[in-house]
Amino acid sequence: MIIYGHRGARGEAPENTLAGFETAYRRGIRHFELDVQLSSDGVPVVIHDTTVDRTTGQQGKVASFTAAQLATMDARQNTAPWPDATGIPSLDQVLDACPEVLHYQLEVKPDARTRLNILCNRLTELIQRRRLFETVVVTSSDTWFLQQIKRRNRKIHTGYVAGRRFPRPVATALRMHCSYLIPSWRICSRDMVRQAHQLDMQVSVWTVNRIHDMLAMEDLGVNSIITDFPTSTHIYFDNRTVKLPRSSEMGNEASSQGQSAEAKA
Repeated sequence: MIIYGHRGARGEAPENTLAGFETAYRRGIRHFELDVQLSSDGVPVVIHDTTVDRTTGQQGKVASFTAAQLATMDARQNTAPWPDATGIPSLDQVLDACPEVLHYQLEVKPDARTRLNILCNRLTELIQRRRLFETVVVTSSDTWFLQQIKRRNRKIHTGYVAGRRFPRPVATALRMHCSYLIPSWRICSRDMVRQAHQLDMQVSVWTVNRIHDMLAMEDLGVNSIITDFPTSTHIYFDNRTVKLPRSSEMGNEASSQGQSAEAKA
C-alpha cells in the first residue's frame, strides 16, 4: 500500500509547510499530496485555502500577497502543534527540500479562470524544467483546469478529484484523459476501483486516518491512500506482517532439537 502524506503530514506537523514536509521526509515518507495556489506575483505557493485566514491568523486572499510576504507568515494555526514559526512555502522550496520524493500529487482548487490559466502555465513550466513527468500528477476537481494542463503538455499526468458519486467519477476522469482517479474514501467502491483499473487509472483515496478504514480501502484494491498521519501509517503497514519460519524450516529445527536432546541423553 502506497502512503501519501496529506498536505505534507497534517496530523503530525503544520499543514503544507516546510516543517511538515521535512519532518515526514526525514521519517521515510516519499509520497506527498499538497495544494498549490498562485501568489500575487505569479509564484506557485503551497496552501490549501484561497485565504490565509485559517492557517495564519491573518486575513486576506492568497492572491493578495507576494510569495515573499506569504513566507513570513506563521502558518501554525488550526493544525498540529509546532514549536517554531513556519511560513507558507513556494512549490519550488518544497521540491528542493525533499529531493528524493518518489511522487507528488499537486492539487489545484477551483479559482477564477484567469488565475487558473496563469497557474497552469507556471506548473507546466516547472514540471518541464525539472523533468517531473513521472514524479508529479496534477490533480483537481475543476475539469476545465485539467483540460488546460493536457492542452499544454500531454505528457503531464493528471488526476480527477471526486467528492461525490455523481456525476460518475470514472467516466469524468476518462473524459479528461486522466491517469489518476482520486475519490473520497467515503464514496469509493469495489466497482469504482475495478472500472478505473480496467482503464489503467491509479486509484488514490482521501483522507483516510483510521486503520480499519485503510484496511477496508486496501480490500477494495485501491493503489494508495492519502492520510494526515503518514509516518505512523507507514510504520503500521511496514510492520503488520511478522515473518514466520516456513513449515519445512520449523520441521528441521524441531528435528535438530530432538537430535540434540538424544545426544545429551
